[in-house]
Amino acid sequence: MTVVYEDNHIIIVNKASSEIVQGDKTGDIPLCDKLKEYLKEKYQKPGNVFIGTVHRLDRPVSGLVVFAKTSKALARMNEMFQKGEVHKTYWAIVQHCPDQPEATLTHWLVRNEKQNKSYAYDKEVPRSKKAILDYCLIGQSERYFLLSVNLHTGRHHQIRCQLAKIGSPIKGDLKYGAKRSNPDGSISLHAHRIQFIHPISKKEIDITASVPNEKLWQELELSLK
Repeated sequence: MTVVYEDNHIIIVNKASSEIVQGDKTGDIPLCDKLKEYLKEKYQKPGNVFIGTVHRLDRPVSGLVVFAKTSKALARMNEMFQKGEVHKTYWAIVQHCPDQPEATLTHWLVRNEKQNKSYAYDKEVPRSKKAILDYCLIGQSERYFLLSVNLHTGRHHQIRCQLAKIGSPIKGDLKYGAKRSNPDGSISLHAHRIQFIHPISKKEIDITASVPNEKLWQELELSLK
């Protein structure tokens, strides 16, 4: 993880694809605990350090994650996420270019808890939730295409599921139809930019995260239109 922004109330990190935001059954140290140690050492704090998890990012996904350093900031950031006042832009690498260079996708997603997977439908079905995103083709290499994706809704595995539905699964995402995995176990999805009004100071926060240190990511970033 790399800290890309910090003030008295929030801290934003660029997460590596192998890191987990919160503890899970693997027993690996989650980002929230790593940040507590980081703050403890940086400010020589005795006792417990407060870190509030505002939102999550799937383990194989890299990019920006916001944490709260105070309970006041946590409550306000949670409210902002619920109201859709936090704008996130993702970059996704796909091998099959979508038919249209840019479009809005609307599907109805059904989450299967046992499989930890969502299924997309063109029409509303029982237990489904409406999912909307915009994508735009912004770069390409010889074999791969770079899409910029903006979410209108925040559903389980939404980008992964919706892109797979239109025949453009994310590189390395075996769960959603990619033919082979990435060597490091990641999927080529990166939370690249986040924009919101600071919950306490009310100043505009606009942060971008550098892409993973990997040849294809670097190549596609250089190809940006």
